[in-house]
Amino acid sequence: MWVWIAVVVIALIVLVLAAVRLLGRLSELRRAAVKLQRRQEEAMRLQAGAAKLEQTMLGLQQRAERAQEQVEQIKAGLGK
Repeated sequence: MWVWIAVVVIALIVLVLAAVRLLGRLSELRRAAVKLQRRQEEAMRLQAGAAKLEQTMLGLQQRAERAQEQVEQIKAGLGK
């Protein structure tokens, strides 16, 4: 009878130790998930900023092309 009680007690101790380790790992996973979510949000903000920067660059390129055309027209007018 005492043997069965000892087996059950040892099994419970092993089960509790396994549960404690599992809860520790779950806590680490939760922290990693939060960190990953923050990085994803940061990446989305950076992506939005990059899209805005791209639009700005396209606008500047168009302005530079128009300015170049005006310079060419001025040079052509002076050459006459």
